[in-house]
Amino acid sequence: MIELTRAARQDAPTRGAQVDEVVAGAELIVRGRLDVGSVGAVRDALHRAVDLGSDDLIVHLDDVEVHDATGLGVLLGAHRRARLAGRRLVLVGVPGRLERLIRHTRLHRVLVRGEAPVSA
Repeated sequence: MIELTRAARQDAPTRGAQVDEVVAGAELIVRGRLDVGSVGAVRDALHRAVDLGSDDLIVHLDDVEVHDATGLGVLLGAHRRARLAGRRLVLVGVPGRLERLIRHTRLHRVLVRGEAPVSA
């Protein structure tokens, strides 16, 4: 089930992933399985965050499962949207399996990965 918090709350019955907004338009946490059943709501949350903020959009992926092109597609689409808005989508906490998938598809040349911001 997807749960979108704060302004990103949706009532759509979906399964698989959860998106939590840490800082409006600046930082999101994606958890769970990113699949065909959950990709729409996750895409919407990413697009809202891109449209709402400025500077880098940090997306925490520590607890996400991406097994195929569906999940990669939503991340790549959000990257493109961020770039068109003059922003960067920065993926942090990328799990090993997802990192291997990113490298295998050569998306490591496009998708920015970084360190988690240090909280004060």
